[in-house]
Amino acid sequence: MPNTAQDWIDHLTLERHPEGGYYRETYRTDETLPTDALPGRFDGARDVAALIYFLLPADAFSALHRIRQDEVWHFYAGAPLTLHQIAPDGAYTTQTLGRAVTEGQQLHAVVPAGTWFGATVEADAGYGLAGCTTAPAFEFEDFELAEQEALTETFPQHRGVIERLTR
Repeated sequence: MPNTAQDWIDHLTLERHPEGGYYRETYRTDETLPTDALPGRFDGARDVAALIYFLLPADAFSALHRIRQDEVWHFYAGAPLTLHQIAPDGAYTTQTLGRAVTEGQQLHAVVPAGTWFGATVEADAGYGLAGCTTAPAFEFEDFELAEQEALTETFPQHRGVIERLTR
């Protein structure tokens, strides 16, 4: 079994993700939802669902971003991962993925569509490995990386987390 972040990256053939960390899509349905069956925020047809591996080294972070679909995170291995979320109404919440469910960690968590979110590893070394499922299926045109100045202007009360999780 892989022991280090690099072992997992090599074993799962992961590549760098624009938000930070590493990923590889492992599943995409072969059924498509037509545009008129989707909410208005989508500008074209989408596959029904998709799944990726996502690995975040402890010395990195997943930068704040938002997508048009709900995203379900599933914890697989390594150190706990904290999802930092800023809802459209400005509410800031966190969810920590990990195996210590009796200590408040979760095996899976949902990030609602349109929520700004990023992730950190809750350890000084190592990594967190998760799976992320989106429905409808993710397309990079659905992805918006946060700009620090603009997001801070919108949510000044969250300046600290925005500065920590933007590039």
